[in-house]
Amino acid sequence: MNRLKQHGTQKPRILVVDDSSMIRNALKRELVALGFEVIATDDGYQALSVATQQHFDLVITDIEMPRMDGFELCGQLKHNTATQAIPVVMLSSHDSDEAIERGFKAGAAAFITKTNARQELRARIEDVLNKALFLRERLVLVVDDSKLVLSIARKGLAQAGFKVATAENGARAIEFLKKSRPDLILCDLHMPEMDGAQLCSVLRASSEWSAIPFVLMSTAGERGVIRRMLERGACGYIEKPFNVEQLVIMAEKLLSDHFQLLLKEKERLDTERTLMIASITSLVQALEARDVYTRGHSEMVADLSVAMATEMGFSDEELQTMRMAARLHDLGKIGVRDDVLLKPGRLTDAEFSLIQRHPVIGAEILGPIPSLASIIPGVLYHHERMGGQGYPEGLKGGRIPLSARIIAVADTYDSITSERPYQAKTGKEKALQIIEDVSGDQLCPDCVAAFMRCIT
Repeated sequence: MNRLKQHGTQKPRILVVDDSSMIRNALKRELVALGFEVIATDDGYQALSVATQQHFDLVITDIEMPRMDGFELCGQLKHNTATQAIPVVMLSSHDSDEAIERGFKAGAAAFITKTNARQELRARIEDVLNKALFLRERLVLVVDDSKLVLSIARKGLAQAGFKVATAENGARAIEFLKKSRPDLILCDLHMPEMDGAQLCSVLRASSEWSAIPFVLMSTAGERGVIRRMLERGACGYIEKPFNVEQLVIMAEKLLSDHFQLLLKEKERLDTERTLMIASITSLVQALEARDVYTRGHSEMVADLSVAMATEMGFSDEELQTMRMAARLHDLGKIGVRDDVLLKPGRLTDAEFSLIQRHPVIGAEILGPIPSLASIIPGVLYHHERMGGQGYPEGLKGGRIPLSARIIAVADTYDSITSERPYQAKTGKEKALQIIEDVSGDQLCPDCVAAFMRCIT
């Protein structure tokens, strides 16, 4: 289930359809144990009604059922615009080639025999859901001067779960590209104003559009043109006349291969990021070990910052970024001399200017690591103040990144409620009053309000 959790915090919802109460209940128990939310029905008609009234991420249906079998249910779901994007997994006692072919023709995403269901269920569901979630966000641009081709392609791709846009020639496609970026372009060869070859050349010459997969649609007699376009950057072709299944299979193959590359790259970056964070966190712990008074400060600031960000409606990914930025907000102090950092008395102007360098030093340490770019604003600007009297750049108000404004509140609170060599510990009530007093002038009022809701 780990791969599914990256798509959000809500449990995927599955509709189970089987006329056998024993199999239906066993499937439900198994799926609930795997972390899914499950609704079960014993009839295809009932399932069709439920699926049109509620949101589901997946339908698992038996094939042999009275009144409406699994093939018909799948076909009905795929012909309804409200349900056509829901992937369907067919479950059967038979695994004949005929049944499997009929299931896929009806629009099924996968086929599992009941004898292998327990062993295959989890892996197949993860694959189907991940693919469906990925394809559901993919936009395909179909370019053709034939209204019939555009209509057939739009309907077939939408049933498979894609978002679809159309353009009647290359010139209209360019206009569309200036407003939206598709994930795949399916393009006819012969069109007025700008044909497929010209459009392909324009795309491949553009740094912005050159990475978009481009598939040519043409007749079998144009192999020479096709070969030249493949050499110039087209990634595939499909012969006309084509059936919708061919079109969908090609689109899914191209984008699923791209999806797998994205997953592998994400895993690589996540590993790199985790190792780097562990190394840098060790530096922060070493930094705090220099000063008994600040030990645990970064973790406390991180906990408070995440609580505030949660209160303000941050997504899971934004919360992860928030926690990392807060944990590393004082990273740059590792570049400040001990006699300045640990000085118990008042700092001279020259010494204070060294302290003021620590956000910049922290940002410079993180700068060469691309995967940590999103946390730099919080580290660099957490000492900016709403009235413009902060450092390092004297930013004002909304020009200060939100993550930095959040960290500033958490940092201020933990600093004034902790024992320091240059100040006595302040009690909670007085600290809250101080936070309120500087709201608007030094600290962000929205962040202070979120902080007060978390802390009181």
